[in-house]
Amino acid sequence: MHTKSDSDVTSLEAASPKHPLYYVQSPSNHDAAEKMSYGSSPFGSPGHHYHSSPIHHSRESSTSRFSASMKTTRNHGYWKRLQRVGDSVEEDDQVDEEDMRHKKEIKRFYVVCFVLSFVVLFSVFSLILWAASTCYPPEIYVKRLVFERFNVQSGMDISGVATDMLSINSTIKIFYRNTGTFFGVAVKIAPIQLWYYQRHLANGPEVKFHQHRKTQRTIVTSVNAYQLPLYGALPGFSARNGGHDSISVPLNLTIGIRSRAYVLGKLVKPKFYRTIRCQVTLHGKKLGKPVNLTNSCVHHN
Repeated sequence: MHTKSDSDVTSLEAASPKHPLYYVQSPSNHDAAEKMSYGSSPFGSPGHHYHSSPIHHSRESSTSRFSASMKTTRNHGYWKRLQRVGDSVEEDDQVDEEDMRHKKEIKRFYVVCFVLSFVVLFSVFSLILWAASTCYPPEIYVKRLVFERFNVQSGMDISGVATDMLSINSTIKIFYRNTGTFFGVAVKIAPIQLWYYQRHLANGPEVKFHQHRKTQRTIVTSVNAYQLPLYGALPGFSARNGGHDSISVPLNLTIGIRSRAYVLGKLVKPKFYRTIRCQVTLHGKKLGKPVNLTNSCVHHN
């Protein structure tokens, strides 16, 4: 009896497959489901363990490869979309930079045009003012000259040379009128000189003043010489001639007058130069009497 059972067991073991058998049945409860899921053998031997089949491994590997490829494809698509977004952002930035550069160029062009237009218009306006101001030159007349004192005496110069010494005191009166209707002028009268041919005899002081528009004034100034050595160059002036009543000497009076008009501040400043030369005769008998020079002067601009 015992031997038979052993042979039966051996035959059963030999007939049994090498791999464990799986049974699928509807679990009645949660515990039975857990037990069936773990694939317990019908013999309930604790030494048997669960081994996955090659089919299961191949399925897992293919699934993992598929999922990895899907992830790679998904990541590649994501990076492509991100790159497209970055490219679009860069293009937008480039377009914005080009727009800003274009706007700056337009603004710079308008600024340059405005500055040039302003300079041209201001220059034309200044030129018009300058041309208009030149139409209003000042009116100047040398009215009279008075020889108040005339004296020739013997003396010595600073080096001790004996010679005749001349002293003259005279006064001139000049009429000045500013004809400008919209500007005043700064006037300078200098030099004022008295000549005997090429020999310089007397000087007058420099005179400065400001003349308002459409106004006039009379300037009275002096022309003097004191102890001027003659060295015999003026034979008509000699102390040896005795009295001065017989002296009659032709002289030249030269007056330089500069007028500067401030039409538009210091930007438009027309200038008027005038040189006046008058012929006058010194008579020893007419000292202290005015000599009319209205018709005896020549004006040079």
